[in-house]
Amino acid sequence: MAVFRPGSTCWRTASAGRAAFLIDNEAYFTALFDALQKARRSILLLGWGFDPRTRLFPDGYDGPDDPDEVGRILVELARARPELDIRLLIWKSALPISASQEFFPHKARKFFRNTPVKFRLDDAVPFGACHHQKVLVVDDKLAFCGGGDISVDRWDSPAHKDFDRRRMMPKQECHDPRHEVMMMVDGAAARALGDLARERWLRATGDVVAPPPAVDGDPWPSHVPAQLHGAEIAIARTEPAWKGRPMVDEILQLTLSCIAEARTTIYLENQYFTSPIIAEALAARLAEPDGPEVVLVSTGHAPSWFDHMTMDRARGAMIWRLRAADVFGRFRALWPATWGGETIIVHSKVTVIDDRIARVGSANLNNRSGGFDTECELGIEAADNATRVQIEVFRDRLVGHFMGHTGDAVAKARAKLGGLVPAIDALNRERRLMPIDPPRTTRFGDFITHHHLGDPQDTRDAWRPGRRRERLYREARALIGQPAVGVRP
Repeated sequence: MAVFRPGSTCWRTASAGRAAFLIDNEAYFTALFDALQKARRSILLLGWGFDPRTRLFPDGYDGPDDPDEVGRILVELARARPELDIRLLIWKSALPISASQEFFPHKARKFFRNTPVKFRLDDAVPFGACHHQKVLVVDDKLAFCGGGDISVDRWDSPAHKDFDRRRMMPKQECHDPRHEVMMMVDGAAARALGDLARERWLRATGDVVAPPPAVDGDPWPSHVPAQLHGAEIAIARTEPAWKGRPMVDEILQLTLSCIAEARTTIYLENQYFTSPIIAEALAARLAEPDGPEVVLVSTGHAPSWFDHMTMDRARGAMIWRLRAADVFGRFRALWPATWGGETIIVHSKVTVIDDRIARVGSANLNNRSGGFDTECELGIEAADNATRVQIEVFRDRLVGHFMGHTGDAVAKARAKLGGLVPAIDALNRERRLMPIDPPRTTRFGDFITHHHLGDPQDTRDAWRPGRRRERLYREARALIGQPAVGVRP
C-alpha cells in the first residue's frame, strides 16, 4: 500500500523533474544564493526565524556591510529588478524566544522598512503555538523545504569542526556545531509549495497573492546535481485547529504509517523525541522478532535551559520505553560529537524507512509538531531501483558523516554485517556517536515530564496539562492495544 495518501498522510503529491538532498547549511546557503540570483518574478519565504545579517558565504571575519548578508542581497535584488516580488513571512515569536534571538526577526522589520522587500510577522496561530514551517520558493519553479532557518547561528559544514571561524556571529563569537538538512525540488512540487506559501500569506495578512507569471530561465543551482529525477513528491503538513479551521495532522499520521510499513530499518534524525504515541509505535515494532532496526540520532542535550527541562527529560522517558521494548537489540539512540568531543546540535528532521521512503521537513518527533504548531515536509516513496539506491545513499551519507566515514563505508559495513545497527557499532571506533543517556530524574523534572509541560499535542490540551497526559497515553495505549508498560513518566 502506498504510504503517501492525499487527505490522510499528506496534503498533495506532485511531480518534480529534479530533487536533491542538501546536507548542512553550507550546502543550503550556497544553493540558496545561486537560486536567488536567478529569480525573476517571485521569492516567497516562510520561516520560524530570520536574521537579515545571516551570511551565505561566511569567511570567519565579520565587518560592516558584508556583501553576502542575506538581507542586503534581497534588497539589492528587489531594487535591481522592480518586477521581482520578494515576500518574507516569519513567525512573530514570543518575547522570551525573540529575546534569545536578539529580538530578531522583529528587528528585521526595521531593516526592510522603506525597501521593496515585503516583510511580515505572522501571529496567526493559537496562543502558545508557533509557525515552524521552513519553505522558500523561487518563481514557482524551485523550492526548498526542511529544518533550516536563515539565521546567524545556523551555518555549518558537514565536517562539524571543533573550531571553525566561519561559524562567526555578528558579535564576533562562534556558535556551536550544527547539523541541518534541506530538500530541494522543482516542477509541479515547487508550484505546490508556492500555493502553500501564498495561502499562509493570505491568512496572515489578508492579501491575495497571485502565482507568478511564467518566465524563461531555470533557477536550479548549477553546481548542485539532481539525485532524483521524475520523482513524485508528497507534501505533508501540521496545522492547529483555530478560528473554525480543523486540525491537520498529516505528518503525525504519516509517521505512524511509515513506522508500520518499515521492514528492515527506521532511521530518524530529530531535534526532539518526546511523543508517547510515536514511542509506542516504535516499541511495538522493536518487540517483533523480525521487526526493523530503529536508529535515532538527536542532540546530546538541548542548548537552552527550557528545552533541557521540557524536551530532554521527556525524551528520557521515551528512550527508557524503547530500551525496555528492545529485547532483540535492534535499537540505538545516539548523539553526535566532534573529533574533540564537542556536542553537535542536531536540528535536522529526517526520516528514512528501509530503502523505500525518505522524508525531510520541519516537524519534530514531539507532541506539538503533531497538531499544535504549523509544520511542512517533503517525502518520496521509491518507485524504481534507481530511487531506492539514492535513498540508501542519502541515509548512509548522513550516518557516515557523523562518524568521519563516507557513505560508501557505511554501505559496505551494512552489507558485510547485515544491518545499519551493526555497521554503526563497527565503524564508530572514534566514539563520534555516543549513546543518549536519559538525565537524572528530580521531583521537579518528574513533574514536567509527567505532564509534558511546554509540549501540548493540540489546542484541546494547550492549557490543560492534566488532560494532555491522559489523552497522550490513552492514545498511545490504543495504538498497540495494551497498557504502555515501561514508561517512566
